[in-house]
Formats: sequence, C-alpha cells, structure tokens
Amino acid sequence: MEMIKLDITKAACFLKEGAVESFEPKVAEAQKALEAGTCPGNDFLGWLHLPSSITPAFIDELQACADTLRANCEAIVVAGIGGSYLGARAVIEALSNSFAWLVKDQKNPTILFAGNNIGEDYLFELTEYLKDKKFGVINISKSGTTTETALTFRLLKKQCEAQRGKEEAKKVIVAVTDAKKGAARTCADKEGYKSFIIPDNVGGRFSVLTPVGLLPIACAGFSIKELVAGAQEMEKACAPSVPFAENPAAQYAAVRNGLYQSGKKIEIMVNFQPKLHFFSEWWKQLYGESEGKDLKGIFPASVDFTTDLHSMGQWIQEGERTIFETVISIEEPEKKLLFPADEENLDGLNFLAGKRVDEVNKMAELGTQLAHVDGGVPNMRISVPRLNEYYLGQLIYFFEIACGISGNVLGVNPFNQPGVEAYKKNMFALLDKPGYEAESAAIKARLK
Repeated sequence: MEMIKLDITKAACFLKEGAVESFEPKVAEAQKALEAGTCPGNDFLGWLHLPSSITPAFIDELQACADTLRANCEAIVVAGIGGSYLGARAVIEALSNSFAWLVKDQKNPTILFAGNNIGEDYLFELTEYLKDKKFGVINISKSGTTTETALTFRLLKKQCEAQRGKEEAKKVIVAVTDAKKGAARTCADKEGYKSFIIPDNVGGRFSVLTPVGLLPIACAGFSIKELVAGAQEMEKACAPSVPFAENPAAQYAAVRNGLYQSGKKIEIMVNFQPKLHFFSEWWKQLYGESEGKDLKGIFPASVDFTTDLHSMGQWIQEGERTIFETVISIEEPEKKLLFPADEENLDGLNFLAGKRVDEVNKMAELGTQLAHVDGGVPNMRISVPRLNEYYLGQLIYFFEIACGISGNVLGVNPFNQPGVEAYKKNMFALLDKPGYEAESAAIKARLK
C-alpha cells in the first residue's frame, strides 16, 4: 500500500539554509523523551504505540457491539465533547455521503452528535427529531460529569427509556468511560450497559483510535480494521529508528518550529475537499490544546478551499505575514464527473468541456499554492492517495506523533490542558453549584 507524503520544499525555502536540518537533534531528543517516558505529561503517552497494540479480537468486540446498535437503531447519538467526539466525527464525515441527511440509506443508521454544546434549541430539535425514531446512544465521558455531555445524556437516556422501555434501552445505550470510577461508570454498571474503557493514559484529543472513536466509526458502517491498519503503518514510518530526512512526523515538527521561531505564529490547515472540514476541526483541537500554553504556541486555524478563497483568500494573500499553510491534498476522488459542453457557452467555460471536475480543483489548488508562496506564505503539502479508512488512519497517527514531538521541541507539556478549567469554574460559580459558594459570592460581586 502507498503512504501519505509530506512535501516541505515550499516552506523550507522561507527558512535559512540548513534551518530544518538544525532541528534534527532537538527532534531526536523530543522523540527519545516520548519513547522513554521522560517528557512532561509522561502519564498520558498511551496513544504512542496504541495502533500496534490493538488486537484483531478487540476490533471484533467493538464491531460486534456496533453491529448490535446498527441492527436495532435507525439513529445513533454520539454524546461527547472535544476529543470525545471530534475524531469520530472527522472520520465519519470524511467518508460519508455529503448529503447523508437527505439520502434514505437503508443499510446504515443516521449518526448524530450531541453533548458538545448547551444550545437549548439544538437539544430541543434533536429530541423532537428522535421522537418517532428507534434510537440508541453512545455516551462518551471519562468522568460522566462534563456539563455539556452529562446534561445531554440525561435527556437522551430518559427519552430512550420512555420510547423503548428500560430493557430495550439497555441494549442500545453504550458507555465509553473510565474503567473503575466516575458517574458514567457507576451508571453503566447500575443499568447494565455494555461499556468500553477510555485508557487512563490516553487524553481525549489523542483518543480517536480507542473505543472513543472506533465504536462510532464502526456504527457508521466504516472499516475500523482498515483505519487501525493505516495507523499501524504510519507508526512504523515515524519510528525513532527512521532517519530524520525520511520521517514525515519529524520533518513536519521541525518545519513548524522553524517557521514559528522565524515569526510565523499561525498555521492554517487547508483542504480542497469539503469532506475534510471536520478533520480540520479535530486537528485544531489536537494542536491548539497541546501547544497553546505558557504564553507559547502556534495558533491553529483552518479554511475550506476553494470556498474560503472567496472570503479569507484576500487576507491570506496580502494580510500580515505571520501565517503558513499546511494543505491536505486528496490525489484521487472516489467518484468521476465530467464537465459538459454547452452550445451557447454563455459562461465561457467550454474550454473545460470533457475534463474531470477534479482536474479543475487540482489546478485551483496548484494556482493557489503558487500565488500564496509568491505572496510570502510558506506552504507544506500532504498528499493522500485516496480518502478512505486506511489513509485517514495514517493521517491521524501522523498528526498525533508530530504533535507530541513538536510540543516537546516547543518546551511545553503537550498532554495537559489547565487553561480549559477556567471557564468551568466561573460557570459553576454563576450557576450556584454546591461546593462553589465562596466562588459564587466572589464572582457575583464582580458583576454588580
């Protein structure tokens, strides 16, 4: 099988000669610290060799659970937030029919996502939609007390039980949670739900290759065996024994940090394939939450081209030169569509007649790359042979290992997220949560 390929030439040319190579010892040291477990956050390194540790028996267990849900549900709601849903959604939306909500697919249940916001209208509309549906729930939460997810799960649990009865609901509610502790674990044990474990040493944003991502992906009808196989191949390709010049994760981490030191503070993830929108959302969390701390870190942003060339394109071409781009390019589409000729040719596009639509898209991609590089924007390109499970597995592990290396080179702990707690403390104080009395009084005094 082919591998995804990283081209750094149009980014490295913005750095001094030898700058990328100068990062080789730093990258090697960072990767050695990951392997030895001596880096900051070393209690969250369970993702590092996760692909190679996944057994066929474990995949079969996940698939059997997914098959039960698929056989008994018209719709499956994945309740989770952040890393507990973004990876699954990234893969499912990349592989699904773009108009899945309009297409009556008799083979696959509709996969819905909730527990990632507190929008009352959103939740009302979701519960209304489910009123006449045979639905199930995958509740993904390590603690079971994350506000957005816990609130949603309580609503869905009661609705599922009311519509299907407690015994039937028990078959179609699955918990992905901590092995021993937490509200979600207690609930699963009490109610008799099938459950899968979120490993203690895998943080949420690195969890897509655990049951957190694998179970929903299997429920959607996609091959988790192929996804894992792709990740396993990339684990080998990015091993510490692979020479620096041949290791794509090492190269990506080196170029990113070189550009950051040269004043490029924003990385824009670019795709020319609309199905990759949520893959970019997953990537943004992975890098933003891993590197944005200690007053450091590249800001991760994303755009969908060519759509956003008509909105953000002007800023990227001629705005402040603090940005660089990483482009994910899909070499071969899954479908074929030829552009038709037209006798009147009012739009002047007959010169494209007979060409594949993707050829036009590829020339837009190349033309954009040339224009942006000419405009002072360093550009890295990741070419992906096909948009399928195998290559998405490669992409996922590539970005994970590169993130671990890059964060260590930057000098931060890539595996914690202390800044995420600030809004929660304020929210609980404002809601008068028991145990937050002092904080409630203090914050309300500020608002007077």
